[in-house]
Amino acid sequence: MSWVFGRLDAARVWRELAGAEVNYSVAEVRRPEWNIDTHRHGLPAERPGPPEPGGSWEHACRLVRGYEFSPPETVRALFDPDAPLLGRDMLLEARFHGLHFYCGVRVTEIVDETRDDGDRVWGWAYETLEGHLERGKVTYQVIKHQDSGRVEFVAESYSQGAPTLGPVVSFGWRVFGRQQQLRFYRRCGARLREFTEAALRGEPVPSRPAPRVGRLVVAPSDAKVTRWDAVAVHRAGPG
Repeated sequence: MSWVFGRLDAARVWRELAGAEVNYSVAEVRRPEWNIDTHRHGLPAERPGPPEPGGSWEHACRLVRGYEFSPPETVRALFDPDAPLLGRDMLLEARFHGLHFYCGVRVTEIVDETRDDGDRVWGWAYETLEGHLERGKVTYQVIKHQDSGRVEFVAESYSQGAPTLGPVVSFGWRVFGRQQQLRFYRRCGARLREFTEAALRGEPVPSRPAPRVGRLVVAPSDAKVTRWDAVAVHRAGPG
């Protein structure tokens, strides 16, 4: 684990994720030690019945697959777009003012089903890897309620701060981490609704190709590098 001032070789850190393991056991997950959350966000509705071709559910699924919903001022992701979604390693960059924390996650589940109540669901989940600021799992799902036509974006998660953090980072996480986490989910829902509405109007979403680092892409595609990134302080390490 290391702190780096200025620009970081993020592609090298991403490659190191291949040797990292998930940093928790499901058997550990229980309240009150863990935050267990469900965040629901309404998307443009469709007519009742199966998802409509070119409709809200299809557009939202495409955007969720590409991690376009993430607010770039808070969390960005670096990954290989040609790798299968299941098993994909993603290097998340959590940005907090002048501090950038690089954290590894791995996609460990794909959700693609019609449930007993008729809901059509697609999504995926990632789990945190060794060295992450947190321990836990997040599942992102787009749900079409076929009886009513209602469409939702749902993020289900369980998490806690990683016990291996140093004292300074642990203190900062206790003070600011939960607040930032909840803000992140609110912004994700607002962005996905905005982008889905734009796609339904016929606007290209995303509006430009994703930035690249070699063969890797940076998501969301509206992430920008600014001059302040050159003076940021990074916490980096495998996972």
